[in-house]
This record gives sequence, C-alpha cells and structure tokens, in this order.
Amino acid sequence: MKKKVLIFTASTGHGHNQVALAMQNEFLTRGCEVSIYEPFKEVSRSLAILLSDGYRVLATKMPKVYGRIYKMSNKQFLGKPVEIFSIKVIEDKLEEIVRNVQPDLVISTHPLIVKAMCSLKRKVKYAGPFVSVITDYMPHKCYLSPLVDAYIVGSQYTKLKVIERGISEDRVFVHGIPIHRAFRECGNTMEKSDQFTVLLMGGSMGLSGMKKVFKELLSIQAPINIIAVCGNNKQLKKSLEEKYLLAETNKNITILGFTNEVSQYMEISDVIVTKPGGLTVTEAFAKNIPIIIPFYIPGQEEENAEMLIDIGVAVKVNGPKELAALIESFIKNPLLIDNLKRNMNLVSIDHSLDSAINLCLHFIKLKTTI
Repeated sequence: MKKKVLIFTASTGHGHNQVALAMQNEFLTRGCEVSIYEPFKEVSRSLAILLSDGYRVLATKMPKVYGRIYKMSNKQFLGKPVEIFSIKVIEDKLEEIVRNVQPDLVISTHPLIVKAMCSLKRKVKYAGPFVSVITDYMPHKCYLSPLVDAYIVGSQYTKLKVIERGISEDRVFVHGIPIHRAFRECGNTMEKSDQFTVLLMGGSMGLSGMKKVFKELLSIQAPINIIAVCGNNKQLKKSLEEKYLLAETNKNITILGFTNEVSQYMEISDVIVTKPGGLTVTEAFAKNIPIIIPFYIPGQEEENAEMLIDIGVAVKVNGPKELAALIESFIKNPLLIDNLKRNMNLVSIDHSLDSAINLCLHFIKLKTTI
C-alpha cells in the first residue's frame, strides 16, 4: 500500500509553493501518494487572495510597513495574536483535510500553518509525524513548536537560531531548503560565454528596483552579458525591453519574464544580482554562484542578507552605483569570486535533497512500526 504524504503550503510569494512541489516530485519517485493543499484557500478563496495579495502589496508597495509587521510578529509576546489568528482560521480545515487524506506524514512549508497543525497534534486529532520546512535562513517564531517532530533547515546558522529558541538539537536537520532537482544536477544545454555574465533577478514578483540596477550594469566599462529575469512583472519586462533592447551598447542583453530555466541561466552566469529570498539563495548555493544583494524586502529577506554577508557568501551593495565598481573588481580579480564560491561550498556541504526526503520517509517508517 502506498504511503500517503500530505503537504501544506500558502501563496505568500513563490518559494513556499515551489518547495512543496519539489518535495512532491521526490516523494512520487519513491512511490508515495502525495497531496498538496493550501488551507487558507480551502477555507475561503477571498481569504487566500487577501493573504497573497496583501503580502504582494505590502512587500512591493509598502516594504517598510511589511518589515515592521514582520519584526513585531517575530517577538515573543507581540507575535501571539498572529499565532492565535492562524490557529482559529485554519485549524478546522486542517482537521478535515487530515481526516479525509489519512496521511502517514504531514509537512508544512509555511510558518502560519505550523501552530494550527501542532494544535491538532496537541488535541490528538492527528497522531502521526509532522515535519516543518523553514524556507528562510532566519527562523520566524511562528515556525517553532516543540510538537514539530523534525525541522529541515538551510544552514548550520539557521539550526543554531532554532535551538536558541528552545527547540531540541536532535530535531533540527541541515539538509538545505528542498529545491527542484534540476538545480542540483548538471545537464545544461546553454553554452557558457567567455564574457563575464550577470544574472539579474527580482523574485517571482520582479521587484521594480531591478530598473535602477539594470541601468547601473550598463555603465560597466567591460563588455558583459546581462540576463534579466523579470518574473511575473510584465510591466517591468516591457519597460526594460522598450528602453534597452535596441540601445547601442557593448553589452549582450537578454530580458525574460517568468521562466522555468533559471537553473540553466544560473549555470552559465558568473554572479547573480538578486533579492535574498530563501529559495533563490538555496538555488544559488546549489549552482555555486556568488550573490550580490542590491535590494531586499524588509523582514525575512533583510535577515537572510545579514546572515549571508556574515558567512561570506554574498556582498551587499548600498545603492546601484556601488554595483558597477564591485563587478568591475570581480572581472579584474577572479580570486574574489573564488573566495565567495569556496565559502558557499562550505555552507552548503550538508545540503542534500535525498537526505531531506529520506528523513521524512524515516518518520513514516517509525510510525508504521510502532
């Protein structure tokens, strides 16, 4: 009989769902039956839209407000209303889904689901194993509960922060944030250029800050390749195309919207200029491509940036003008990039998609042998 895996996620940004899909693909290859649910969407489509659009609007239009909300909710006492809200809104729906699916394992890729799922465990309405995937490099308090059987995290740094918040060390596993296998394998069909190549990204939402960064990249003296991925921001893509595609320059310019070939573009690039979302950072680790951070969404990405700089795998530039000078220094002195790559290898040495999936299967085996 096939083992059943139930994965809960939510559409605040692109990363949580992508982690869920990556794990689903792996479990399917292992012969499991896998279901993915977005409980906020199951409760109410309007609620799901409010959650996803609210995040998008705050993150892109009012980032400072979003950052303040994130920091307040991450404090021990101020975060309690957020936890209570998430439990009350989705607990009954989680119970209904669990009862219908009868899973051997439940996984969450979103912090707002963890407390509600743990409430079910506390009430013995779900007695099986529960695994939480922390999709950023600094853990928000909503992720954390002693009733979670195992945490999958992206770095030793993250593990220490989880332990500092009271979680037992033997429940935290540094297997890397699960990403699609394409990022962990070679097999690129694109030809790498002899010219220095910069991959510019702004997440699935295509942050408007990419405009200033793109303009500054054009000021670099050396002939370079610029690959700009605008995500779902069609307006940004159109704007860049109209302004720069026909401009006279010694740069080779590629402007893309949403693409499923990011892993290949990473493989042919020398650096990635991007906001430090947890998923993008993990993909960069897998491809060993150094990260330059010209912008970020306050909150979890701000914390990610601090961690990446502390461990020496990324460089933050204060404004786009510093960017050109930094890339010119990379072109003149490749050892600077080699140092960043070496640090990336050290941080991601324990990253293993197979280990993350095997951990989950281990908990299923424990459940069936008890």
